[in-house]
Amino acid sequence: MRIVLKDTGERVIPEKMKITNGLLLEHIARYHFAANYVHGRVLDFASGAGYGSHIIAKQCKKKIDEVLGVDIDSEVVDYAQKTYYHPLSTYRQADVTDPLLPEKLGKFDTVLSFETIEHVEDEEQFLSNIYHLLKPGGTLVLSTPFGQGRGKPCGSPFHVHQLTVEEFTNLFHDYEETTFYFQNGVLIEPAFLGTRDHYPLGIVVCKKQH
Repeated sequence: MRIVLKDTGERVIPEKMKITNGLLLEHIARYHFAANYVHGRVLDFASGAGYGSHIIAKQCKKKIDEVLGVDIDSEVVDYAQKTYYHPLSTYRQADVTDPLLPEKLGKFDTVLSFETIEHVEDEEQFLSNIYHLLKPGGTLVLSTPFGQGRGKPCGSPFHVHQLTVEEFTNLFHDYEETTFYFQNGVLIEPAFLGTRDHYPLGIVVCKKQH
């Protein structure tokens, strides 16, 4: 049976979008960027329709063991399983803030989390889960849009809030190495904090200590 997903206004569904759609291109660009860092067992947190997990599975098949896409929406998980099947990818329904998630899913060499943290009320639990899901020496690649900061209204009804650049860069002190990037459309460049106004979105690549 074919599953048809409803357009929520935030969800990226490539099959329902034009190839010129900026939001689609922006999301795809992040996965191609992340392909430079993935290895071993990969977790795609809030994987949505599954296209990103599929990109990683196909493009990185020689350097990954598997990619697990996790999303809270069971309907979108079913859609991903049927639309973006690959021998190296699986999809599972789960809450990214479930404190038992590290026990349920095990450890990963790479965790990807694109456009997730701004939707999460319990930010601390979410970040704790990511840290404990990563193996020693593992890599995190995470992105989020910038805004007015914690507790302040933002333009999207789907977001809890949007972090400032400073709030974002202060989230990752537990990691051995952190490198920040800014994104505008498909352009992703190393972060120069003085040019924040030109880049509406941040990406961090973190390395957990061995």
